[in-house]
Amino acid sequence: SRAQDEEVGDGTTSVIILAGEMLGVAEPLLAKKLHPTLIVSGYMKALEDAQLMLKDLAYPIDVDDPEAIREIVRGSIDTKFSSRWGTLISDLAIKATKTVCIVQSDGRKEIDIKRFAKVEKIQGGELTDCQVLDGVMFNKDITHPRMRREIKNPRVVLLDCPLEYKKGESQTNVEITKESDWEKLLQQEEDEMKKVCEDILKVKPDLIITEKGVSDLAQHFLMKGGCSVIRRIRKTDNNRIARVTGAAICNRTEELQESMVGTRCGKFSIKKIGEEYFTFLTECKDPKAAPSSSVALRGTCSTRWRGTCRMHSTWRATSSWSLACCQAAVPSRW
Repeated sequence: SRAQDEEVGDGTTSVIILAGEMLGVAEPLLAKKLHPTLIVSGYMKALEDAQLMLKDLAYPIDVDDPEAIREIVRGSIDTKFSSRWGTLISDLAIKATKTVCIVQSDGRKEIDIKRFAKVEKIQGGELTDCQVLDGVMFNKDITHPRMRREIKNPRVVLLDCPLEYKKGESQTNVEITKESDWEKLLQQEEDEMKKVCEDILKVKPDLIITEKGVSDLAQHFLMKGGCSVIRRIRKTDNNRIARVTGAAICNRTEELQESMVGTRCGKFSIKKIGEEYFTFLTECKDPKAAPSSSVALRGTCSTRWRGTCRMHSTWRATSSWSLACCQAAVPSRW
């Protein structure tokens, strides 16, 4: 079932039922002392015959015809809980797949849904509020309320390092005899964080996103520099942001260069949806060069979306059956 889900994206239940039936048919053969390899060879011959039958039953489709594509996708979705909402989910799946599709120079289509398309299930709202964003959306807020929540054409810096004072790797004891020694320790920490923030501010960023933590001291220096900061973001989200903005993820602040700053994002904004804040990076320049998409699913409760939370299944079916092939064929119903 897991292999079917990874390779095709749909038909997991059918595979389990078919495998069980095949084992049941093989049981009398085993009772007749037939060797398992002989039984398997018979199944392989049956597979070849089935593939020949599928070629006879298949018919070509036009991948540029939206109605034909929608009919294929609905064949996968109608068996799910979401079929009662008509073409709503089908259209979301098709649009998300087309958003992340890249046409290579040789005509091949590259569709990496697993890494560059993400589903955000948000409680509340109406079903008609579901949408596909041509960009990145993730559930994070800025670290300080005085930082900007909306920036046009931001300069984005992506980090994979903490913006806080490093703790000792081993147990460290410090003996302090005077009050001035304590002040020197605090001053040393402040100087270290100031140097880290100066390394970042020298490339003049508007938005800083890191996968690690950000200390209060670093927030203070970066806020004075006019930057908005988002911390503790997932690695997968950071990769999607890098793809959309054109930024390069930096592991050490002293290695930051102008070429690592992302400038392709047209708008950075933070909105409150329900009880949580979500960050949006949209209106990206040249989205076809490195596309990414986010699907926002709205509804009254999370249980309503149990049937559609596996949107990747639909997308894989869409990409493999319609978009990734120059000449697509679909088995007719029987």
